[in-house]
Amino acid sequence: MTIENAFHNKYSLVKGAARRARQLQSGASPLIVPKSMKACRVAQEEIEQGHVKFVLPEKVVEPTLDHLV
Repeated sequence: MTIENAFHNKYSLVKGAARRARQLQSGASPLIVPKSMKACRVAQEEIEQGHVKFVLPEKVVEPTLDHLV
């Protein structure tokens, strides 16, 4: 996996914040001292402060079966 320093578009920012908010709602500890008690806002603050990174999955190359034909 490769790690990017910032979310590369608004869609990935929203998906990342939503995923982190679900983690917080499930009992994960905040990575910052939150100003708000709402999980969505805490997730946004964590992203803004650089505590949450966007991870791009590596491309998986499927083997071809050309040698069997």
